Amino acid sequence: MPLNRRKFLEKSAVTGAGVALAGAVSAPGAQAAEAKRGAKRYAFTVLGTTDLHGNVFNWDYFTDKEFDDKDHNDVGLAKVSTLVNRVRAEKGRRNTLLIDAGDTIQGTQLSYYYAKVDPITATGGPVHPMAQAMNAMGYDAAALGNHEFNYGIPVLRKFEQQCDFPLLGANALDAKTLRPAFAPYSMHRLRTPHGRDVKVAVLGLTNPGIAIWDKANVQGKMTFPGLEEQAAKWVPKLRSMGADVVIVSAHSGSSGTSSYGDQLPYIENAAALVAEQVPGIDAILVGHAHTEIPEYFVANKKTGQKVVLSEPLKWGQRLTLFDFELVWEKGCWKIEKVGAKVLNSNTVEEDPKITKLLTDEHEKVVAYVNQVIGTNTAEMTSAEAPYKDVPIIDLINHIQADTVKQALAGTEYAALPVLSQAACFSRSARIPAGQVTIRDVAGLYVFENTLEARLMTGAQMKAYLEFSANYYVQTAPDAPVDPAKLTNANGTPDYNYDVVSGLAYEIDIAKPAGSRVANVRFEGQPLADDARFVFAVNNYRANGGGNFPHVAAAQVLWSNSEEIRNTMIAWVKAKGSIDPAAFAGVDWKLTRDGTPVF
Repeated sequence: MPLNRRKFLEKSAVTGAGVALAGAVSAPGAQAAEAKRGAKRYAFTVLGTTDLHGNVFNWDYFTDKEFDDKDHNDVGLAKVSTLVNRVRAEKGRRNTLLIDAGDTIQGTQLSYYYAKVDPITATGGPVHPMAQAMNAMGYDAAALGNHEFNYGIPVLRKFEQQCDFPLLGANALDAKTLRPAFAPYSMHRLRTPHGRDVKVAVLGLTNPGIAIWDKANVQGKMTFPGLEEQAAKWVPKLRSMGADVVIVSAHSGSSGTSSYGDQLPYIENAAALVAEQVPGIDAILVGHAHTEIPEYFVANKKTGQKVVLSEPLKWGQRLTLFDFELVWEKGCWKIEKVGAKVLNSNTVEEDPKITKLLTDEHEKVVAYVNQVIGTNTAEMTSAEAPYKDVPIIDLINHIQADTVKQALAGTEYAALPVLSQAACFSRSARIPAGQVTIRDVAGLYVFENTLEARLMTGAQMKAYLEFSANYYVQTAPDAPVDPAKLTNANGTPDYNYDVVSGLAYEIDIAKPAGSRVANVRFEGQPLADDARFVFAVNNYRANGGGNFPHVAAAQVLWSNSEEIRNTMIAWVKAKGSIDPAAFAGVDWKLTRDGTPVF
């Protein structure tokens, strides 16, 4: 969709005039007079959130109780709103801006419900709870995150319409015209006591990995070039338009790494590279990586200017504050000092204005997720899933393999054996004995992934398993084993450790990465390199997420637009009961020199 200039200019003027030029440079005599009176100074604060992922309330819909973790963090916009109100009261409402760095409308059952169950796209449909909350809080701008595209472009466009602030994406381009499909930036005018307004530009950048992770939703419609390239294009324009301060809101981590290898010529986590390579940026609100960075300075390689970066922790657990101090010098505003810090949302109560606004929506979702859909003969949990073969992960693989077998029945691939991959998305997932609800099953699969079937060989599956085994920290045969320190080697997240059903294998954690997988067998026999398999795999992995070998290039035999989570819910409804004895087994184990670790 080409950029609508009129709409863009209207949205750019969120807090004041959008693109007016800065004031004229004062004459030398006037400058001297100013110097005698003392320099004019002004301070303002930019507040930032990121990776809210559908969290409004301090509530966990998967456990049906108040959110809590080992660090006693709290979540949700209602908490953040209280922090925002306090900062505005201290600094003055007109001296603050509130922005976000993306991943807003996916992640909780609240956001899922209003995308799929009672969709905002329906005629006369509801207003998205995240739009309601963010509008009530007075957000000034938000960058697009990659998860904004999970439900398809129509849902995103409807959400955009419902927001009172612009969704920014300078590197989200229309695939045909290569023009911005969303507003690239917004411009905000802050009034000072000195009659000299400060113009603050917010440039939005999103993640190029969208082209891979949401290929089905964006292919042929949008393209996503690199952040550095587009920042280099837009920052000079913003300066020429009179911006005194340029802030980038980037849904991109700061590490300079990518999880999709060489499939795209762009860096996934490029925020620090943008600061290094593109002159004229003063601050970057970082998102996507789900890490906490209170304050981090990066020197621009061309100018030496220090750029401050900050990333508040996900889900509304933290609020970033960028504090700017400016001085009027030689006819324009100059930054004299800038710093950043984060505030913890667990230090405040929820804003009753926000909770009251969305109580009805919250209660609808609580009732929905607590619907009983079947029974279970024995409790299953994911607490040990990162290092043991446990039934709850076997359930995912069993349902995926069963679904693919049914889909390929009657085709030329029907006779091939089906393997399946699954990861532990949540270490707190639990399906109790007795009655099973939607939230029990949904809590096991928290992402909006869909299912595909790819054609793989035995040799390729061995390489796949070997890559997955990089997840473990090398542990000597005689060293004590602490499960808390055994996993997530080199920062590998749990969701990038796959176990594969249909094969039996060992992972020797005493050996270095790249030579750990041993004794791989299929139906009791050593796995032949030329054996052919149907591989049931989620679309994130199939499209290159995690950079696992071979699977992204493998032949597609079948794909499905239904989310795996819904497939699992439908499977339990159809069966009426879950019996782990029917599918659970120990097919893989950790060893050291052939001796099992557990």
